[in-house]
Amino acid sequence: MREVFPQLRGLLAGGEPFAVATVFRVEGSAPRPAGASLVVTADGAVVGSVSGGCVEGAVYELCRLTLEDGRSRTERFGVDDDPFAVGLTCGGALDVLVRPFTVADGDLLRRAVEAEAGGRATVLATVVGPAGSARLGRTLLVDAAGTAGTLGDADLDRSVEAAARAALRRGDSGAPRPVGCADGRYDEVDVFLEVVAPPPRLLVFGAVEPAGALTRLAKFLGYHVTVCDARGLFATRARFPDADEVVVQWPAAYLRATAVDERTVVCVLTHDEKFDVPLLEEALRGPAGYVGALGSRRTHRDRLSRLAAAGVRAEQLERLSSPLGLDLGARTPEETAVSIVAEIIAHRHGGSGARLSRSAGPIHRADTPVPLIVPQVRRCS
Repeated sequence: MREVFPQLRGLLAGGEPFAVATVFRVEGSAPRPAGASLVVTADGAVVGSVSGGCVEGAVYELCRLTLEDGRSRTERFGVDDDPFAVGLTCGGALDVLVRPFTVADGDLLRRAVEAEAGGRATVLATVVGPAGSARLGRTLLVDAAGTAGTLGDADLDRSVEAAARAALRRGDSGAPRPVGCADGRYDEVDVFLEVVAPPPRLLVFGAVEPAGALTRLAKFLGYHVTVCDARGLFATRARFPDADEVVVQWPAAYLRATAVDERTVVCVLTHDEKFDVPLLEEALRGPAGYVGALGSRRTHRDRLSRLAAAGVRAEQLERLSSPLGLDLGARTPEETAVSIVAEIIAHRHGGSGARLSRSAGPIHRADTPVPLIVPQVRRCS
């Protein structure tokens, strides 16, 4: 939903009612991931997308209906044998929740929007099943400060809060999870945990020529990009206008002092052992999800020897992607940047990097739902 927050900010400020359609489950190949949202305002304006075009018209009509009757509803879209039916052409399926929002019930969204603008992460835990449930569309917001809203039962709220905090630590949304009562006396409730987090960070070390192209591509992919180099002559805003930050500082010192988590990407492009070795030593011992370094295979072997001599353990060295990037035959700085971001995407989603035309199996990898049956929930009726 984060992609439509800029528009939601204006709608919430103006007090205009609107409906939000959100993809909460994807099976097989589908054009948009879980969390993709489409907003329809009272005057019929549309923002966002749930399918890239396949089912937008049908979802738009569901939003209009929801604005009229004020009821939340779900709908599944997939392949249908009826040639006139609305469905996906890619062979997958997606489930969509449509919810109405007014001035009275927009407070949770407003808090999520404000948190995102302030660089703080939240989780929107929303009931998406069973269909027809009185709880459908109810949302509990969870962040570092506490919770807001309710799913209609205090024990259920506590259980969902625990699951939401685990998702918040992971930093990613998952498939809807059934949450229920351990004693067996309950109606099973499906909850979609949507993590609304600030953009992940991409730290580019080395104000060299490929860094400019890498910065542009990373911004396009939604990263918050920092370029860092100890040489102020090269690390300038004029050379890297697309970066969110340009820092003149010794790379290892900057990495040691800045915020790094499991979503952070570290790309070392410096080609200088006095920068590279202490920087990679710091990066490989930290929580960054991806650490890559540019250079030849000979440079890589030399780096490994120096890092091992510095005390970096073998399992930490295994985390290093070097030479970084996929084998695309890249020649120009722009092609090199494409090679690097291609590997980052593959690493993030578990892709192989192989040509799809020469591989088999599903194109899109889906999350596996995990049931959350929590003992302290005693009553869910």
